[in-house]
Amino acid sequence: MMPTERIQHRDERPILIVLHQERSSPGRVGQLLVEKGYRLDIRRPVLGEPLPATLEDHAGAVVFGGPMSANDPDDFIKKEIDWIQVPLREKRPFLGICLGAQMLVHHLGGKVQANTDGLTEIGWYPLHPTEKGRLLMHWPKMVYHFHREGFELPHDADLLAEGDAYPNQAFRYDGNAWGLQFHAELTRVMMHRWVVHGAHRFILPNAQQGREHLEGRMLFDAPLRAWLTEFLDLVFEGKAAKAAHPITLPA
Repeated sequence: MMPTERIQHRDERPILIVLHQERSSPGRVGQLLVEKGYRLDIRRPVLGEPLPATLEDHAGAVVFGGPMSANDPDDFIKKEIDWIQVPLREKRPFLGICLGAQMLVHHLGGKVQANTDGLTEIGWYPLHPTEKGRLLMHWPKMVYHFHREGFELPHDADLLAEGDAYPNQAFRYDGNAWGLQFHAELTRVMMHRWVVHGAHRFILPNAQQGREHLEGRMLFDAPLRAWLTEFLDLVFEGKAAKAAHPITLPA
């Protein structure tokens, strides 16, 4: 099928993009979705912008990260966590990234908390796909992080990838909802901005220094981007990745 044909047959409804700061950007996720033929409906609940009561007019939703915690008492945090019942109830594609994944876990009754040793993941760290993850697609060996809290695996969720300091890195729930602890959406400009504005966190346990963030991008970003474009097809089209390992049946 030619690229033009794919776009013609793609869902014409926009994808809901939920951001948590005034100047936040959907970054590479937004760029790739637009390249794939989707329109974006960007909302910022922290600024009082409402989320839709239904996703009937959307092809799915992506909830991004932010400096706040899913445990914070702010009204917009509580409302956004409650809102996640909409894509779950309607079986609509949903992707939570970092804070977005933690909100999904919180909604499903799981705990969001820091590592017992106080370790962070700020920089590039190894990713270990599980058997279920490998059957879905090929995963990058290193991914980018910027967080101090992790999450429990929700009941009945499938763990797709693991990490060292925080074991739960990627999961799938009920077929349509996905959570990622790591960040694949950063453009080069975004990473430079995070390194500058987040430099005060580089003294935290297990955090990497700014130069390691930028050097790691040179080494690990290309496979991360390649993974992301196939992963978005999996989330929003249910399209199996070309590099997925085949399921071998016993003789």
